[in-house]
Amino acid sequence: MIISQTPLRVSLSGGGTDFYDYYIHHEGFVVSTAIDKYVFVVVKERFDDLIYVSYTKKEIVENINEIQHDLVREAAKRTGMDKGFEVSMMADIPSEGSGLGSSSSLTVGLLNGFYQYNGVQVTAEDLAQQAYEIEVGILKRPIGKQDQYIAAYGGLSSFKFKKDDTVLVEKLKVGNDVKRRLGENLLLFYTNINRLSSTILTEQKENIGHKREHLGKIKHLAHEVHDCILKGTLDCVGETLDRNWIYKKQLSSNISNPVIEEMHETAMKNGAIGAKISGAGGGGFLLVYCPREKQDRLHRAMKKYREMPFMLEPQGSRIIFNYRRYDWK
Repeated sequence: MIISQTPLRVSLSGGGTDFYDYYIHHEGFVVSTAIDKYVFVVVKERFDDLIYVSYTKKEIVENINEIQHDLVREAAKRTGMDKGFEVSMMADIPSEGSGLGSSSSLTVGLLNGFYQYNGVQVTAEDLAQQAYEIEVGILKRPIGKQDQYIAAYGGLSSFKFKKDDTVLVEKLKVGNDVKRRLGENLLLFYTNINRLSSTILTEQKENIGHKREHLGKIKHLAHEVHDCILKGTLDCVGETLDRNWIYKKQLSSNISNPVIEEMHETAMKNGAIGAKISGAGGGGFLLVYCPREKQDRLHRAMKKYREMPFMLEPQGSRIIFNYRRYDWK
């Protein structure tokens, strides 16, 4: 039995510049952090030759090509899985529509679990790149490249998406005190809206050609966030978060709505320095930056919204259980 644990993420700045249609011309730059909320994948051997796939549904099939769950099917094919195995998937939050990168975390976790099941060691770069190839190259999902990389590498990191299609990964070298203070000042509030991100992201992708100026400003803000974190001047992270939200809303018509605008306004009037929707937009979680000393006031004002407490996660996808006594098939 193999169990992989893969973190979810919050993107601090730069989202949208990780789309191929943008970074292939201008280079992209994103600052993101993994959080201590996870997707778990359990892979175990079966006595028979059937394949069991368990998620919100249960599939029982005879060969990999019959699997309906597209991420499981493609990850199994990529890693050389054959037959006679069972895979189950669980997550700390709803697996779709959260804006926390759960789809890519699942893909990375599946690849990691399947490779380990077959006794193959792979790098974080391999996991990230292959997850991107599955989601974008094979399944044609209208998403960027940051989610696969933060899921595989973890930590508080920046990613430069270069014109030659390579990615430069930097784990931000700051002390534990800076990480602790940043984690304390970031909060997530659920909008109570669970949306399908593909519609928003499709429009955003189609708009890249005439939104390059806005994306350039978002990239500049990501560099500001990067520098603020390294200097330990964390309140400027909140300030750039709010400016990022202004530009982000202009990338697609469905990124914001009256519920989100009300949440944002309430947060900003009650101690927050900045706030933006995490992920594609339209719902999911509102990411808020608020200094610790003002959070009691913020919590009172935001009491009708469910908060999800979290901490920063230093590691990417990893195997937390690996047990096989002997080969018996």
